[in-house]
Amino acid sequence: MRGLGTALALVLSAIGAGALSAQTPPRPQLIETSLALSEGGEMRYAISVPAADAAPGPRPLVLALHPGGRSVYYGSWFMQTIVEPALRGWGAVIVAPDVPDASWATVRSERAVAALMEHVLASHSIDRSRILVTGFSMGGRGTWYLAARHPDFFTAAIAIATGPGRESLESFAELPLYIIHSPDDEVVPYGPVEEMARTLAERGYPVQMMSLPGASHGMMGDYVGPLRAAGDWVQRYWTERASEPR
Repeated sequence: MRGLGTALALVLSAIGAGALSAQTPPRPQLIETSLALSEGGEMRYAISVPAADAAPGPRPLVLALHPGGRSVYYGSWFMQTIVEPALRGWGAVIVAPDVPDASWATVRSERAVAALMEHVLASHSIDRSRILVTGFSMGGRGTWYLAARHPDFFTAAIAIATGPGRESLESFAELPLYIIHSPDDEVVPYGPVEEMARTLAERGYPVQMMSLPGASHGMMGDYVGPLRAAGDWVQRYWTERASEPR
């Protein structure tokens, strides 16, 4: 695929609340519940389901991974304050679990997330060509981790305020990846993340990076507008890919 995926554009972002669409869809239904895991225990999660009068048909699916924190239904809070407002126009089913382990980037968390995704796919009409994983800080690290290990399941990734681990770069050869990071982040250094983005772009992989000057690591609310812009990029990529001759 050419076009969107062949060059890295560093966008100096000043996106804020003004980027909201003039016509925002109604707030979806929110459910907080848990899933019993076959390995024992349970995984708390929240799920956001579009309003009943929204357009019918299979919907996109978004997996939202919260940053560091262990409070009950912290995933729900992250989804309601950051992810759902940014991506409400998608009409997507959004799933936001609480991390079941020390971080998202562990085998235990990976297995629990896989079980949750299977449950959601069995319970809702999902368009499997439009499945996004996104997360902030620790959740962004989990985004890199899960996207690299499951490029056959996720069809896009948006990593926010974080950098990759030692994931195989080849996993992102066909998987559209959008990175949002601030040069003023005092927790995760900006330079290595930018260098990784450029490496992926030089290989012709579908990557985009947005720079958000002035945002510290704790200024999570500043990322709602950029996440919306990243979501627009993902949607355009999906549309372009769907229009290519098979």
